[in-house]
Amino acid sequence: MDSDGNRDARGTHAHPVPRPAGPPAVPPVPAMPAVPPRPARAPGEPPVPDGSAFLTWLRTPRPEAPPGIWRFGHRPRPAEEPERIPGRQLVTGALIAFLCGWLLCSLLYNGYLGSFWLWPWFVLAPDSWTLGQAGAVGGVASYLYEGLVFAGVFAVFGRIGHWPEIWRRYGPPAWRPSPPADEAPDAPGEDPAEWPHLRAAGAVDAAERLASDARAGLMRDVDHARITRAWQGVRSGRHSLATFAGAVLADGAAACPHPSGARDLPARQARHDLVTGQVRLGTTADDARNPYAYRGTGLALGPELLGTSLLAVGPAGSGKTGSVVRPLAESLCLHALAGRAAVVVVGAAGAGLGPADAYDVVVRIGNPESEYDLDLYGGTTDPDEAAAVLAEALSGDLADPHPGSDSRRSTTVLAQLLGPFRAVHGRFPSVPELRQLLDGAPGPLAALRKALQDTGQESLLRELDARERQMAHPGDVAGVLADRVALLDRPAFAAFFDTSGQSRPFSLKALDHPVRVRIDLPERGHADASRILARLVLAQFTASVAVREDRSLFACLVLDDASGVVTPEAVRGIARLRSAGAGVVLTLRTLDDVPRPLRGPLLGATGCRMALSGLTPWDGQDFAEVWGKEWTEARDVTDRQIIAETPAGKAAHMLRRVITGKAPTARAVTVRQVERERWSASELAHAVPPGHAVLSLTSVQGEHAPPLLVDLRG
Repeated sequence: MDSDGNRDARGTHAHPVPRPAGPPAVPPVPAMPAVPPRPARAPGEPPVPDGSAFLTWLRTPRPEAPPGIWRFGHRPRPAEEPERIPGRQLVTGALIAFLCGWLLCSLLYNGYLGSFWLWPWFVLAPDSWTLGQAGAVGGVASYLYEGLVFAGVFAVFGRIGHWPEIWRRYGPPAWRPSPPADEAPDAPGEDPAEWPHLRAAGAVDAAERLASDARAGLMRDVDHARITRAWQGVRSGRHSLATFAGAVLADGAAACPHPSGARDLPARQARHDLVTGQVRLGTTADDARNPYAYRGTGLALGPELLGTSLLAVGPAGSGKTGSVVRPLAESLCLHALAGRAAVVVVGAAGAGLGPADAYDVVVRIGNPESEYDLDLYGGTTDPDEAAAVLAEALSGDLADPHPGSDSRRSTTVLAQLLGPFRAVHGRFPSVPELRQLLDGAPGPLAALRKALQDTGQESLLRELDARERQMAHPGDVAGVLADRVALLDRPAFAAFFDTSGQSRPFSLKALDHPVRVRIDLPERGHADASRILARLVLAQFTASVAVREDRSLFACLVLDDASGVVTPEAVRGIARLRSAGAGVVLTLRTLDDVPRPLRGPLLGATGCRMALSGLTPWDGQDFAEVWGKEWTEARDVTDRQIIAETPAGKAAHMLRRVITGKAPTARAVTVRQVERERWSASELAHAVPPGHAVLSLTSVQGEHAPPLLVDLRG
């Protein structure tokens, strides 16, 4: 039984990628030890919760928190900042309170204020203690009374002077580090390491086996997440309890493996918490523009936020790939190993999107050594669906960018050729064949017509007749499509996009399984072809995730550098992903790479928006508009010179001017409520420090986090 619920004869798993007959796309799962050895961590690599550290990691509390807060060991804070006295004012007030208390006690002790404070002593003490024959006991008792009175005086003045706050802020409590979070469970039955939900369901033996492996150091965070995912399949009724319990009793922590057999990534760059599904990207700055509940907390993203899609905009070198794309891709790969997600990462070759060992499928387009190919038609057998996806890739950027436009003409042209060709050959045309058909070469069209006539397919003949009539009209889009297909009909791509069944094409129809895919685009010398392929992958992704049956498996497309990819149809597809249990991560160097009419719809379709340092003011204006305004308190301070009317007042003012060098003034403060932008275009362009970003978040449940200033290096 694997993490996605598939089970057959002991360890044999259906591979998630469609492939022809021949050698398997992924080698069979080898026999593994209880915990496969993990490579030594590189310097700076975050610790992985495995071995003896696993129990500590699992038992660390993760309280509920607003969206975006790193919940591992989080200590909740109030929503509003408590009133904090400035340090100088606090120390001065405490010193003045001490002097006042000392003065009052001195006056009482020396009798300058009378003896009224001794009346309780005269009333309550025995006569032998108050008539001059007190002795040792009476003397000690009188000193104790005086000490209590003076202690009460200093307690009152200490409360006035905020001495407890001085102690908390500058005393020994501030010297010691914060105590660690309580790692012990509240009760034995609530210890997550004992798998109480399995015990409650009657799978006591399976829970004992898993708890034993955890105590023995044979379990790590990916194992816990993978088995938890398999248990959710039992709870939902997709799998039986007996099958699950049998797999756990047989394999323990290695039960329900991923089809690749991997139980972890070769290396980790970011900090991950697979209990909450979060990956930590940085730390929110202790800035007045951040809400108090977020200041100084960890900033993390998970599937519940990526399900609304993320758009990150920043110039080259601002940290989009290293600080955002790489950690998110790494987190999604871990989720895929746990059976929770399917991820497709698209970027230029050598962009640093993770090692090849971290993926199940690596498609290196244009590289002769690539083991996998890319299915140009998305794995579909429907000519109309294939035509719509291919038309979006070839001519989506040429469509009218205003909302409501479409590329129906290109779709119709392709459908008129793909349908007849598939009916005759049982497959879709290859790139050279498609180019010839779009160019109107007489030989291929005549052969296609003859084959359709021989088989008596009149409806498809009518499609071909319509195509030939339209070819004679000026303005036919087939020529434009042929020019775009010619960009893929290059010697560098001769071995790719094969439709004869002789290669291993990857299809995005495989996103029904927890697969990890990386697609390397040929940026050098083939920039236009790379943009076509990026649009193709995005179009296939939005089309395939919408028809999945199991939407509990989160699907995500990470597209590093989405320049030239955003089209009207792409924006509509991204807006529909939230209800399909999927999301996309897009990065742009500037919003100028998106047509002006599409910038607002794109920012509206993505729930998470990130503006990195170095943004231009005109890009900042678009973010400022989408983030809107808020009511804030504005304080206007006015200094007015004081005019003295009397000779004594004039003399005092003259003396003050001689001492301070300034004329005496009176300060007037006006407080009013005004509506201002949360982040202005100027602030986004000039007030975001290097290595920082401003990020707003929206979860699939509709929870919002306002724009937050985040240190991506923290």
